[in-house]
Amino acid sequence: MKSKILKKLRESDGYVSGQELCDTFGVSRTAVWKAVNRLKEEGYEIDSVPKKGYRIVSSPTRYSADEIKSRLVTEWAGQEIYFCQETGSTNTEINQLAEKGMPHGTLAVAECQTGGKGRRGRGWVSPSGVNIYMSILLRPDLAPDQASMLTLVMALAASKAIDECCEVKTQIKWPNDILLHRKKIVGILTEMTAEPDYINHVVIGIGINTNQEEMPEEIKKNATSIRIETGKVTDRTALLERVMYHFENEYDRFEKSRNMGVLCADYNERLVNLNQVVRVLEPGNEYEGTAEGIDETGKLLVVREDGTKESVYAGEVSVRGIYGYV
Repeated sequence: MKSKILKKLRESDGYVSGQELCDTFGVSRTAVWKAVNRLKEEGYEIDSVPKKGYRIVSSPTRYSADEIKSRLVTEWAGQEIYFCQETGSTNTEINQLAEKGMPHGTLAVAECQTGGKGRRGRGWVSPSGVNIYMSILLRPDLAPDQASMLTLVMALAASKAIDECCEVKTQIKWPNDILLHRKKIVGILTEMTAEPDYINHVVIGIGINTNQEEMPEEIKKNATSIRIETGKVTDRTALLERVMYHFENEYDRFEKSRNMGVLCADYNERLVNLNQVVRVLEPGNEYEGTAEGIDETGKLLVVREDGTKESVYAGEVSVRGIYGYV
């Protein structure tokens, strides 16, 4: 109820009467009054005027389920939110919620992860109160071999969201690392539960290094944060909202064709490897070539020196620049 009232007040240019809130949400005047008072206790400044109603004056810098819900403009992405002060991993939270039957688009958000996961079992550093850690539950009507493309969909959406919200220009290191000034600021981990011929559910976890002021020594060569690079503090709720907005848009576009065809141009425009020489690290078969962008299945097209074109699948190999990370 609090998030719904907060959203309604935010969307209004002036006062919203208590009766309008009652009619809109089907609750009593007392319920509205209690919800408004709870919001005031949480630091929201809300003006109350008899015969006029309520008007939001200012909001605290909060990162909470109510604040996130009140800002979302999506139809399904993040409409169910589970917010944790601390969790092992938001991917684990969403997998558990998926087993309980929670719907497509359910979102888990955490202030801190004690067991954040990266690719191939690597840890993801997850300090409290500064970054974004979240995972979304998807129940796509796709074949299991199509699920890997969803990682690229999220990468494209997150890149667009960061650019819009933080006034920067990010790039994507295929398949799903997002870079700012050629250092990693976003990691994405996709997990799937499936049968041989259908998907039960997919979980996409995303960590965004947002307001972290220092990076651990062991990763600072290749990793950074938005704050380190810009010197500015980012409103995490605003950025999370933009990620959900762009992800829903890109997912809906993807779902119509069930491939990356309609997203290829946008994705390749952001690809840091595009037209660059890369080294493909395939076990027992390492080689170099020029990256030509992704195809409609999300594979990276690499042309070897002899002109042979290879389609590189993200789940099988890694791709690096010949001089290091990019």
